[in-house]
Amino acid sequence: MRESRALCCSLSILLFKIFAVLFLCFLGINGDNPYRIYYWKITYGDVYPLGVKQQGILINGQFPGPQIDCITNDNLVINVLNFLDEPFLLSWNGLQNRRNSWQDGNYGTACPIPPGHNFTYNLQAKDQIGSYFYFASLGLHKAAGAFGGIRILSRPLIPVPFPAPSGDIIILTGDWFKQTHRELRGILNRGHTLPFPDGLHINGRGWNGDVITLDPGKTYRFRISNVGIATSINFRIQGHMMKLVEVEGSHTVQNMYASLDIHLGQSYSVLVTTDQPPQDYYIVVSSRFNSPVLTSTAVLHYSNSWKKVFGPPPSGPTIEIAWSLNQARTIRRNLTASAPRPNPQGSYHYGMIPLSRTIVLANSAPIINGKQRYAVNSVSFVSSDTPLKLADYFKIPGVFNTGSMPSSPSWGSAYLQTAVMQADYRAFIEIVFENWEQNVQSWHVNGFAFFVVGMDGGQWTPQVRSRYNLRDAVARSTVQVYPKSWTAIYMSLDNVGMWNIRSEDWARQYLGQQFYMRVFTTATSFRDELPIPRNALLCGRARGRHTRPV
Repeated sequence: MRESRALCCSLSILLFKIFAVLFLCFLGINGDNPYRIYYWKITYGDVYPLGVKQQGILINGQFPGPQIDCITNDNLVINVLNFLDEPFLLSWNGLQNRRNSWQDGNYGTACPIPPGHNFTYNLQAKDQIGSYFYFASLGLHKAAGAFGGIRILSRPLIPVPFPAPSGDIIILTGDWFKQTHRELRGILNRGHTLPFPDGLHINGRGWNGDVITLDPGKTYRFRISNVGIATSINFRIQGHMMKLVEVEGSHTVQNMYASLDIHLGQSYSVLVTTDQPPQDYYIVVSSRFNSPVLTSTAVLHYSNSWKKVFGPPPSGPTIEIAWSLNQARTIRRNLTASAPRPNPQGSYHYGMIPLSRTIVLANSAPIINGKQRYAVNSVSFVSSDTPLKLADYFKIPGVFNTGSMPSSPSWGSAYLQTAVMQADYRAFIEIVFENWEQNVQSWHVNGFAFFVVGMDGGQWTPQVRSRYNLRDAVARSTVQVYPKSWTAIYMSLDNVGMWNIRSEDWARQYLGQQFYMRVFTTATSFRDELPIPRNALLCGRARGRHTRPV
């Protein structure tokens, strides 16, 4: 069996390489935007994020995985070969996959890649810039690795609102558990909550395990993403201030910060100038809003330094909610800066667009059938036997219905449901996230960037709209909701497809705090939505059907 699987994968590698050569030759004549072609081999391997050997999931033998570097509108062809002993999927946190939820990489939109098989993702960084990451979306694979950074640069003629940095450094950080992903998954399947994380890592390494060497007197860009599954973090660099310049594709007002709170699934981009005496300095991440406080460090090494780090790393905020809320309110959009296109970000007056719908989403942690679950508006999501996007395309009955996700909380008893909410293409909506629990929530919306117009403690009411930021709210894809608080976003539904709205706390996502939004139009033009990929994997009740002619 193993020999046949290896032979299958070897043939896939050979065919893909032949295809890539022919494809590039063809694109040399007909390609409108550049193509970047990747071949990724997914395997188990040894990792050392807490200083001791554990089994992790590697991509091309790397942990974290390979970095994706591209430019606005580049096409990304990523061939993924699954050498694990279980199905596998990759998703692209913040990449909007315009008109193409087929490539989103969640179980609601795509069949997993079976062991010993491959799948080729065809993505485009359409009208995007900024800092993002990819991750393994199935089960608890995210707790074992298989994540990496995505860096989308502006096209050469588009002005960037700061001088070109001397270097561009990706920091992938977050919590880590000593248990394997299978053990963590078993805990959740038995109806229990996850234990407290065992530590934090920086780029897959523990205390002082990563050393970043910089030249003195220069300015560098750091792109920091929280790729953890359970914990908000605070990021800081000893003795250095950070100038915030970009958040998940939005150029920001360039405020200075000594430290930044980065919640689950979020990405920030800062400029750091090496203007301190030559020595080594701590790069520090610490957990937020829990006890005990977890801490990990890397080393910023001045290239002309012989002096090592010494003493304890600088402390940061721990449980202070008000501090974090006030910092979040200072993060605003740079209205005069260009983003993917030459027109200024401020030319889109989101605050002047009439709302067509308000959706209120309240998270909860119910016990259902004697087991711990998590829910949105009392609905705890359960996956169907067939990806929702395939069921929709093939018109397979009985998989889901579009009235299964309420648009406001009922506060009734929680129940299990394959929850899908219908929404109209080109509608401009308001979503209010309400959090009546004691812990910070982090919400992500696939396929879109939304404007964070307000957040505060207490009960949301329509009257609080008078306090919304309708001028320079940052646009992003992941937002936090503080305990006993609410967060409001505005979002243009300009992307047809089946899109996941989920908690970034992966235990909560796994046990039901998610649903899908079906952004629908009656039109069938490829200008609105791309056709089903010819290479789409078919599983469940879609098995045996056909995609489209070659």
